[in-house]
Amino acid sequence: MVRYIIKRVLFVFLTCFIVLSLTYILINMLEMPSIVSTNPGQIIAYYNKQCELGFMLRFTEPQSGYGELVRQITGGTGTTYYYYVKPVLDRYLAWLSNIFLRWDWGTSSNYAMGRTTISIIMERLPVTISINIISVIFSVPLGIGFGVICALKKNSVFDNVSQVLMIALIAIPGFVLISYLILFAYNSNGALPPFWPSDSAPLATKISGYIIPVLALSIGSIAGYGRFVRAELCEVLSSEYLLLARTKGLTRGQAILRHAFRNSMVPVLPSVVAEFISILGGSMILESLYQIPGVGRLYIAAFQQNDYNLLMTDMAFYTIIGLLASIIVDLSYGFIDPRIRMGAKK
Repeated sequence: MVRYIIKRVLFVFLTCFIVLSLTYILINMLEMPSIVSTNPGQIIAYYNKQCELGFMLRFTEPQSGYGELVRQITGGTGTTYYYYVKPVLDRYLAWLSNIFLRWDWGTSSNYAMGRTTISIIMERLPVTISINIISVIFSVPLGIGFGVICALKKNSVFDNVSQVLMIALIAIPGFVLISYLILFAYNSNGALPPFWPSDSAPLATKISGYIIPVLALSIGSIAGYGRFVRAELCEVLSSEYLLLARTKGLTRGQAILRHAFRNSMVPVLPSVVAEFISILGGSMILESLYQIPGVGRLYIAAFQQNDYNLLMTDMAFYTIIGLLASIIVDLSYGFIDPRIRMGAKK
């Protein structure tokens, strides 16, 4: 198991390195985006920072053979500065060096000019994480409980109606669902805020602001867990070892609680981590629609404003989170079910 863990961690590092390297190179092969700011001092400070990080070169006279001229700026002292961007490979090596040696992922060019991208991500991260954690805490027990009830009432009217309802809820995209919830909030006479409350809003309004995004993220997950748990539990209930447990004197409730429910949870529990990552990725559009100041909305804002540095850091965040989740999911099988020993010797 230790050998398997080491291999998986190394594989994740390699995968992350390849994905982010290709992404950085492809993004920087595009045309350099224009700077939105019109403040000469702010622009000079940004380009000087890029020179410090190793992405550009600065001269006081026009040069040739030093890369592409991206900006010509006259400072307050009357000095004209010429900024040349380095080739893609040089920028890529500088980017790696800044990350590994200084943990510097770059500087925002348009969204929050001059600020480090990692500080912007960390500022937005708590809101996104809190909404997703609450959604998982809300959806997992309800989905599992609903699936258990359907499995115990298999082929009943309740089960058949529930199956149709769950399929319908799974088929509805989250952004469609939150759109209807926002319309409902607009007509609720202030019962629910139709958009994310501001920092100055009362505590009760801030708490109620979680209701709509949590519902939009949780309803589909509840239905998905319900179908998954029902299928697993129905299969276990019809297995031979459960019938053997009944013949040995266990009551139906004891057999279900001690054997059926526990064994049916083996493939369900690892999927909780995968569901969290799925919700985290799917919350991008929901954050934009509900005006949530989270990482997902930041990703779209960076894309719209051509802030390549911030966009790259945001993509790295989702890539790293997804790869770490894959490790947790794989390893959880071995810890949940002792019969599963990944990487064990034959």
